[in-house]
Amino acid sequence: MYELNQLMQLAAIADAGTISAAAEKLNISQPALSRSVQKLEEELGVRLFDRSKNKITLNETGELAVEYARKIIFEAENMAEKVKLFDKSRRTISIGSCAPGPFLELSPLLSKLFDGISVSMEINEEDVLIRGLYDNIYNIIVLDKKIEAEDITVFKLCEEHLMLSVPPAHPLAMYKSIKLEDIDGETMLLYSHIGFWKRIQDTMTKTNFIEQDSREAFVELVKSAALPSFTSDLQIKHNGDVKNRVSIPIEDEIVNPHFYCHIHRKNKKALSPLIKKFV
Repeated sequence: MYELNQLMQLAAIADAGTISAAAEKLNISQPALSRSVQKLEEELGVRLFDRSKNKITLNETGELAVEYARKIIFEAENMAEKVKLFDKSRRTISIGSCAPGPFLELSPLLSKLFDGISVSMEINEEDVLIRGLYDNIYNIIVLDKKIEAEDITVFKLCEEHLMLSVPPAHPLAMYKSIKLEDIDGETMLLYSHIGFWKRIQDTMTKTNFIEQDSREAFVELVKSAALPSFTSDLQIKHNGDVKNRVSIPIEDEIVNPHFYCHIHRKNKKALSPLIKKFV
């Protein structure tokens, strides 16, 4: 029976135009490639090439064989990729969230409950997350609301409370708590990849936000700058508070969300250790 490697060599000859050019591209000798082609013809029981004294060209049967060879090569490569992705999915828990904070709670918990499992995380819009849950792109999605459906298990994961971070010398540092309207109009540092927290910008129309795409650059800038920024109780709990900064709770309901995990029933058994921790 022919081998996949022989079909790849046949396709290479068709692409290169000659055996010598294909051999050079495949980094094998011309005689070795010629013997491989002859063996393929013997195994198929047909001639794929018309041969003359100084020339060898694909005949119509050979062209048909190349067409099928390319289909088989594509399917073989596609199979390998799908198998790798499936194997990875068996060893990876994929989380989609509307905000970054829940990752701080979920990641260490999953690592503890599922030994040897890696965790992938992604922030996305609510409709994308819900669709991804049903399409098995995400094993778990986290939203700031409950989605009621018979095929989805929902449980409360955590709460997060947004806080204003300022240097001790800042005029707002003396406040015990504040509202968003108290800081609207300030120039503030803001990390870009914050998911649904972006809606705060819609309510703070007078504020000039200086955005940073890099988390590391944002943290370093907060340490050295005199400008206000946002933090949260989850950030402080898991990453510690930034030195020489004062964290002030923000009272508005919009910045004190509850987060809920959603797991589709097809993943319920695999994720039962996590569900049992909360349900």
